[in-house]
Amino acid sequence: MDILLVGGGGREHALAWKMMQSPLADKLYWAPGNPGIPDAIPVAENTPEALAQFAQDHNIGLTMVGPEALLCEGIVDAFRKRGLRIVGPDKKAAQLEGSKAFAKDFMHRHGLPTADAAVFTDAPAALEYLRKHGAPIVVKADGLAAGKGVVVANDLATAEQAVKECFAGAFGAAGARVLLEDCLVGEEASILALCDGKTIKPLDSSQDHKRAYDGDQGPNTGGMGAYSPAPVVTPELWKIIDEQVLQRFLKGVQADGLDFRGVIYAGLMITAQGPKLLEFNVRFGDPETQAVLMRLDSDLVDALAATADGELERIELKWSPEPAVCVVMASKGYPGKYPKGLPIKGIAEAEKTGAVVFHAGTRLDNSGQLVTNGGRVLGVTAKGKTLREAVDNAYAGVQCITWDGVEYRTDIAHKAFEHQ
Repeated sequence: MDILLVGGGGREHALAWKMMQSPLADKLYWAPGNPGIPDAIPVAENTPEALAQFAQDHNIGLTMVGPEALLCEGIVDAFRKRGLRIVGPDKKAAQLEGSKAFAKDFMHRHGLPTADAAVFTDAPAALEYLRKHGAPIVVKADGLAAGKGVVVANDLATAEQAVKECFAGAFGAAGARVLLEDCLVGEEASILALCDGKTIKPLDSSQDHKRAYDGDQGPNTGGMGAYSPAPVVTPELWKIIDEQVLQRFLKGVQADGLDFRGVIYAGLMITAQGPKLLEFNVRFGDPETQAVLMRLDSDLVDALAATADGELERIELKWSPEPAVCVVMASKGYPGKYPKGLPIKGIAEAEKTGAVVFHAGTRLDNSGQLVTNGGRVLGVTAKGKTLREAVDNAYAGVQCITWDGVEYRTDIAHKAFEHQ
């Protein structure tokens, strides 16, 4: 079948890379795509209706949506009205990511473990609550903010500043409502799962690194690296996560009549009291996808088609025992302001080391030179017989790649070694 992949970042490059290994895959159309897979056919359409029309005109057999914004805009609704096969939740169900208040209400009503939170629509009320509650506290913009609308405030001044920035428009409409959430202490883990509304099947565990700098310092980002599996998710913890998070999520989706045939991402904090939900995403995570798909031995296209068709029960996901590590290489200044258009060198040399280099923010300039085009530019990903070997292999690839002002963390997977 011909496939349409929507999105152009590192997650989508990893999805494209894995889907094109399937014997079910023929042509890959990529909207808008990136230079990572030259054989993919770029697509200019970028609205739900235009993409649905494109898929209909080109007899697309399966559409996979990477980014959350189009899911929240209702791309799945537009496709399903035309009888087209697409992976993802409809517009209503996508609010599980599109609105943190919607998600928090869902979690509480269906008994999923999560922190208490209060929702505010104006700064004075939020600031008054802050002064009574105190710090530490987590300030979250309600809507989509590209992974940057969350501030973990260890003191009152930081919390107050974050609240004021949200209501002043730092995140646009996403900050029109603000959640003030109890601060959880523990180690984070990412659980991705396929769900067709009747069955839910988890992918193997992973751990993201949200802070910009080594030692989990600096501002929150969209993710500076990931590894899979995450040792913090023990077999005993997997059972608890399945029972208290995944199965309750599935029952909640069914009880609320949500059309959810796609990917659910549960961001967890593993606390002394057990796993607690930090957030839902309604799509593959980035950069977790790069590490997780590196280890998937099953046919991804078959699994995604079964998810869209409500036949997930027939799928058995198989995993390589070898760990995988993704190191994000970013532009200087990210997640704040950063330059674009800087020439990138060394990708071919990096891939000779055995690493796979996923493009996240790149483009070809008028002369055909590969240049930077985003904050997160590349995700250098590698496997190894051990986690230490996977880390070393990923950084061996990183060392080959250069551009002016490149930045990356040097301690991806550091928490895993504490478990050893």
